[in-house]
Amino acid sequence: MIVKQITKGVTVSVETFYQQRFSNPLKSQFLFAYKITIINNNDYSIQILRRHWHIVDANGTKKQVEGEGIVGEQPVLEPGDSHEYVSYCDLNTDIGKMYGTYLLKRFVDDNSFYVKIPQFKLVVPYRLN
Repeated sequence: MIVKQITKGVTVSVETFYQQRFSNPLKSQFLFAYKITIINNNDYSIQILRRHWHIVDANGTKKQVEGEGIVGEQPVLEPGDSHEYVSYCDLNTDIGKMYGTYLLKRFVDDNSFYVKIPQFKLVVPYRLN
């Protein structure tokens, strides 16, 4: 399932994948990959400066991850451009969720603004039945 959100002319889409091969349910280790697509629908260039994630598992354990760029990069997106990357998250439960924000810069006026990363679920497939 793909979720998406548009904030200030920027579309953020997320698709998740359970990584059975790298998970160990008997030890409460569940690994999920997620693919993010960011599209600049504006008529000006933008740059992704920072990310801030909220990660919550089924036990209510909450983690936050904040840092520069995305997977070590601070990509620039021209009008109409998109940027795609894959990352991962490990949980101690077979269900969880993530959401967050990106801090972006507009080159037209050098101002920064936040874009929402839509909330998405991390669910082991057998839990969907």
